[in-house]
Amino acid sequence: RVRATLLAGPGLAVASYRCLPRLLLQYGNDKELRLNLNLLEERRERAAICEAKAKLKMTKYYNARVRSITFKPGDFVYRSNDASHTVAGGKLGPKWEGTYEVIEALGDGAYKLRSRDEAILPKTWNIANLKRCYL
Repeated sequence: RVRATLLAGPGLAVASYRCLPRLLLQYGNDKELRLNLNLLEERRERAAICEAKAKLKMTKYYNARVRSITFKPGDFVYRSNDASHTVAGGKLGPKWEGTYEVIEALGDGAYKLRSRDEAILPKTWNIANLKRCYL
């Protein structure tokens, strides 16, 4: 600690440990702030690299456990009632409806379906809205 004297009035001197070090610290703090500004970009780059590593690790973990599902023409599937809204029932209604046959796989998870009465559905259906039916 550095002991400094501080004038507290006309002719009164009071000993203080706070006055002088504060001035010295302020000058040193400015130097540190300038140095931190110079190192800030490097710190951001390191954070971005760390983030990319974490994302890659999570992606690998997810992809190791996910099962890919594909349907071939002739497979039977159920269609999600949330996507088609054909059967009303609210909260207690059926989640899946019908039994449909896959007639064409269009790629990227899109499929053309045919109902049990041989009517081809006008829209294509994504694999997220289909579930395999084991008949």
